[in-house]
Amino acid sequence: MNLMQALLNPPALPVFSCLTPEDVEPAVDRLLADYRAEVERLAGQSQPTWDSLAAPLEVMDARLNAAWAPISQLNAVMNSDAWRAAYNACIPKLSAFSTEIGQHEPLFRAWQALHDSPAFASLSVAQQRAVSNALRDFRLSGIGLPAASKQQFAEVSERLSRLTSQFADQVLDATQAWSLTLPDDSRLQGLPANALQLLAALAEAAGDSGFRITLDMPSYLAVMTHARDRALREQIYTAYATRASDQGPQAGRFDNGPLISEILALRQQQAELLGFPHYAALSLEPKMADSVEQVLDFLHDLARRARPGAERDFAELKAFAAAELGLDDLQPWDMTYAAEQLKQHRYALSQEDLRPYFPAPRVIEGLFAVVQRLFGITLVPAPELETYHPDVTAWAVQEHGQTRAWFYLDLYARANKRGGAWMADARVRRRLPDGTLQLPIAFLTGNFNPPVNGKPALLSHDEVTTLFHEFGHGLHHMLTEVEVAAVSGINGVAWDAVELPSQFLENWCWTPEGLALISGHVDSGEPLPQTLLDRLFAARHFQSGLMTLRQLEFSLFDLEIHRQRDVDFARALTLLEDIRDLTSVLRPPRWNRFPCSFTHIFAGGYAAGYYSYKWAEVLSADAFAAFEEEGVFNADTGLRFRAAVLAQGGSRPAAELFRAFRGRDPSPEALLRHSGLLDEVAA
Repeated sequence: MNLMQALLNPPALPVFSCLTPEDVEPAVDRLLADYRAEVERLAGQSQPTWDSLAAPLEVMDARLNAAWAPISQLNAVMNSDAWRAAYNACIPKLSAFSTEIGQHEPLFRAWQALHDSPAFASLSVAQQRAVSNALRDFRLSGIGLPAASKQQFAEVSERLSRLTSQFADQVLDATQAWSLTLPDDSRLQGLPANALQLLAALAEAAGDSGFRITLDMPSYLAVMTHARDRALREQIYTAYATRASDQGPQAGRFDNGPLISEILALRQQQAELLGFPHYAALSLEPKMADSVEQVLDFLHDLARRARPGAERDFAELKAFAAAELGLDDLQPWDMTYAAEQLKQHRYALSQEDLRPYFPAPRVIEGLFAVVQRLFGITLVPAPELETYHPDVTAWAVQEHGQTRAWFYLDLYARANKRGGAWMADARVRRRLPDGTLQLPIAFLTGNFNPPVNGKPALLSHDEVTTLFHEFGHGLHHMLTEVEVAAVSGINGVAWDAVELPSQFLENWCWTPEGLALISGHVDSGEPLPQTLLDRLFAARHFQSGLMTLRQLEFSLFDLEIHRQRDVDFARALTLLEDIRDLTSVLRPPRWNRFPCSFTHIFAGGYAAGYYSYKWAEVLSADAFAAFEEEGVFNADTGLRFRAAVLAQGGSRPAAELFRAFRGRDPSPEALLRHSGLLDEVAA
């Protein structure tokens, strides 16, 4: 198959081997031209039906998405100058096209006519939801604006797409551009053997001898968690905390500060053009939360409950650091190291103690066993799926011997791969015009410690939890029963509820029954010893107050900068300092520039929505409480969750789906209990 066939008429299963960056832009141009022609053909209908309007538009959507999904994934995980150029050349075109369609008056009238027709009542629940969402999206794209304002909205949207892509590029560039190579391990005392092997392998890959420290997460965390050399920790912290900013060792080279100013200004323009007082109000329009004020009350209440525990956590850490580590003036670059030392002192437990019991193959096998028990599915290798890198494996989700979905696992950090972990869809479940069913396909991506010296990768318990998190997103995408693409899987799900399945699945990393499946010593296969298991559970709430406040700081910062006018980068930093009056027990230095690498809100979909993690955590903790009550592997409970939540996708409101599973509205009690904060509430 050649490139144009692979992109213009995407096959049922994605192909990568024939994709080249040089041909991406012409293919996207052709796809957009075909889509425009189809819109003009369909938009003039006076009495549209689902089959005459929505169904053919879904075909065009699917064709474009099936072409763009592998391009987007390759740009993220195998980034190069050529792929970046191809990707960035298309981003403004796709943004402009999206705005153009969202402001297409005849197409809007056709959708409205379908909604208002007698036939609307006979549509399925999913189809009705898709129509209602389409009309909402037209309004949020400026369909009701005067011509001049429409043009302004389109220009703002296109500019934003360029800036957010540039923001992500500069974070990646800043992360890749900094490294420190040490000739020997004299400054790396305290690092465990597997971390030293990783740093040695990084040096070898770069053509050096010795040990190479980078700002990729496995390398960064290894040093910040274990290095006794305080000056080294400070050096690495400084480089990491000033990435893509006007400060630090690369000051001004990839500075995202000006981009933040412009992004915030353009988002405010968007909101005002659409009649909203600020971007936060616009962002919440399609979400589960009722208002910005409701979210702020939620965040401030949680911060109030978490603050006493956080202050106690910090006081204990500060006293320990002074007495045991000789750190009388605890600094931000000491926190992770001191916390690890305190955890070992108190619980005789470190992530390094646990790694040998979480070899990646065993974890993956155990994860598959967990979801099989819960949801009645099996997961098997899928040789029919072409992969794009030797690290990547392909799998099929089967039920009763029939394939119902596929997914790719791309778990390990490597050069030219965007940091973080995510799930993205390669195909969505939908009913095709010929009556057959298109099955969903997911990309599941991480940045975990890679295998070294031919041995299996050894995961920390935190990395295991991250894998379960992303797989929860994948199940939401892959186990949907909805056959309308716009509300199938995660599509159409309120953003502040989309984390429910992902955070829900994390809970099995904290149950004895789940850990028995996902752990086994890398050499002997022996299960996690009871002593380590007891220590792991005892340490579960370790510094939970501090960690809760940290997440709330991110959430409040995100909401505040998007609900106030005239916020430039300097003002954003001032607001962040104000928020830290509530959320910080040890203030970062003034030169810390974490907003400059905050890709979730400046390059991802979480703008004025980062609170969703905590909001959905209430839902997920309460949902898991049903399993605590009925048995963590109760198959009936698992199938009820699958039917009520995973199967429904975005076809019904999230609150309705939660009530269908739990029989009531969500309660925060389970979250507070899981976080070890109930005592704080009682106090």
